Amino acid sequence: MKVNWVGKGETVYDRVGGSEWFYQLLEFFYEDVIRRDEIRDLYPDDLTDSKKNTADFLIQYWGGPSSYSERRGHPRLRMRHAPYAIGEYQKESWLASMRFALDQMEPAKEINEAMTEYFLMAADHMRNVSSE
Repeated sequence: MKVNWVGKGETVYDRVGGSEWFYQLLEFFYEDVIRRDEIRDLYPDDLTDSKKNTADFLIQYWGGPSSYSERRGHPRLRMRHAPYAIGEYQKESWLASMRFALDQMEPAKEINEAMTEYFLMAADHMRNVSSE
């Protein structure tokens, strides 16, 4: 089932209950990043801004308020991640932590599938070094 995340009608943002759902998703994500300790070095010591920026980006992407762009301008995700070496290992670790977070949130099947598809595409797009 194709999930409508922007435009008219009910969005993913609406279906999951709004911003708080995404903030909780990112709490679980970063909890797992810390636990796994495979890509923790890619993030600052204080994760407050990372959590907010990522949650606000996802909120906007999935049909919620555009706070992210109002605060930070165009997402330019590839450019923002360019300073970090992201290969297959980092991509897979990031995806594992995002899968962990989604599992904790238990979204409806079609939302889980849509988000998983998006995260796979986005993670692959962020790769900027050859496979290790």
